[in-house]
Amino acid sequence: MTNQKVALPARADAPREQTWDIEALYPSVQAWEAEAQALPAAIDALAAYAGTLGGSPEALLLYLKVSDDLELRLARFFSYASMGASVDGRDAEAAARRDRASTVSARYGSVSAFVKPELLALDEAKLRGWLDTPEFRDHRVRLERVLRGKAHVRSAEVEELLGAVQAPFASERGIHPALANMDLRFGTVPTGEGGREAVTQGNVDRLTSAPEREVRREAWENYADAHLAVRHSQAAMYATNVRQNVFLARARNYPDAITATLAPDRIPTEVVTTLLDTYRANTPTWHRYWRVRREWLGLSELREYDVKAALVPPREVSYAQAVGWIEGGMAPLGEDYVRDMVSGLTTERWVDYAENEGKRQGAYSNGGGRVKPYIFMTWNGTVGSYSTLAHEIGHSMHSLLSTREHPYSVPRYTLFHAEVASNFNQAMVRRHLMQEARAAGDVDFEVALIEEALGNFHRYFFIMPTLAAFELEAYRRVEAGGTLSAPDLITLTADLLSQGYGDGVTMDRERSGILWAQFSTHLYANFYAYQYATGISAAHQLLEQFTAAPDTARETYLRFLKSGGSLDPIDALREAGVDMLSPEPVQATFRTLAGYVDRLEELLLKSKN
Repeated sequence: MTNQKVALPARADAPREQTWDIEALYPSVQAWEAEAQALPAAIDALAAYAGTLGGSPEALLLYLKVSDDLELRLARFFSYASMGASVDGRDAEAAARRDRASTVSARYGSVSAFVKPELLALDEAKLRGWLDTPEFRDHRVRLERVLRGKAHVRSAEVEELLGAVQAPFASERGIHPALANMDLRFGTVPTGEGGREAVTQGNVDRLTSAPEREVRREAWENYADAHLAVRHSQAAMYATNVRQNVFLARARNYPDAITATLAPDRIPTEVVTTLLDTYRANTPTWHRYWRVRREWLGLSELREYDVKAALVPPREVSYAQAVGWIEGGMAPLGEDYVRDMVSGLTTERWVDYAENEGKRQGAYSNGGGRVKPYIFMTWNGTVGSYSTLAHEIGHSMHSLLSTREHPYSVPRYTLFHAEVASNFNQAMVRRHLMQEARAAGDVDFEVALIEEALGNFHRYFFIMPTLAAFELEAYRRVEAGGTLSAPDLITLTADLLSQGYGDGVTMDRERSGILWAQFSTHLYANFYAYQYATGISAAHQLLEQFTAAPDTARETYLRFLKSGGSLDPIDALREAGVDMLSPEPVQATFRTLAGYVDRLEELLLKSKN
């Protein structure tokens, strides 16, 4: 094994250029503390507006401006706190700031709970008349969504109570990640120099992709075993979260929790069930891929710790090289897009990619309270790291373009919108690099790119549909009066995984089944995981448009990004030429997946001849 670190540096030792410019939010912790002192009084002052909103359009506009300004302050306040906790989960002071920010945000929800009931108590014709005036142009979308949810808004007293429970109801959402990121230890794996390297949240993906099978096996098993050791605690936390969301859905008169989550964005539940039905119908494509992968690796059986193993020698990728690849791949979107993107990835320091002790797992993009979009990830020097960066910069450019186009009063885009932009960037850059590899006759690089594509599909088009099906079933059981124990959740997960593995992968059901506990940030987001699969589907259908008519496709796609949350996601995608109510985007993406498997099989046959 090469380029392996036995010990990770402390956060304080991370090179500045590899960290994000968090000081753009607040120049110091002391400045954040000053805001923490000021915000509660500003929030409490909102109570003075209760009973005034229907007096005149001017009164409503005044409140909307004050609340918008306060929400923006809260967004920056929470971003700073959560970002600090992400980069070092062992920093108790950073964790305390994150918890404090959650409490302050919950206070805002409780104090402002009077707004929806008061607006809905107004004569609807009068309120709609106000919305038709130019003064309300930038507030129309948000207020229309309030009116849309009229049947699910309770009295001011009940709304205040529902707002007040948000903080205590968030407890397990903080405990589970804290357990995973701060308290769990994942053992060590051997290094090529005869030493041992600790498995961490930041390096587990790299270690489970290592060329040495023993390293992959130990890393995968150690990671699973650590979660299994606390499986009952994790199951109790997740079950609590599910019961809380079921309670909230019923309190607002929704038929079930998934409808309560999707209805505000006008996403029919059929989008999820159609996705899962189409996924199940196409699992033979995955079964075929596992067989090709096993044959390529020369194994008698493919185990789960082999699904990420490199098919060709790993290619070291520097951060600067990845930025160049992404710049070339996104060139069809125009000079302005590329210039802003590259600046963010380099001189503007949007990205925190340093590997350090205590850094939490995964990657994300944070809108940064309209200061600048931020990207969190850990750079592992692999093609997979480039792919993650391409994904997250898609989110960040979506944030940048939509916030430039709309004031804060226009809602931010939804998660459903978001996963389209991120997956589109990956698909766009991948297409560019594969064309270059084939033109140069660089078979190893082409295989590495196919691996990256299939690894990306594995996460977003295999793991995420599996988690979505898991989540749907977990909620159904609780809504039917059932319970969720650790053995139940492990068995459910293993059964769902076996559908996708078929006879291509030999499973370790106990370790496989603890997968759900390893995705606490996704499952606690409440019906979030499915959006990765719908996002990758919409992205590939959009990519086809660039092949057919690049100039028109560029304008259509940029219009989608700039629309932000001004259109509901199904409507925004329909305007971009993608119908998510149809199984076609999912089927089309499976055809893309099948094409990658075909090419991999073709290259395998050539290598044997």
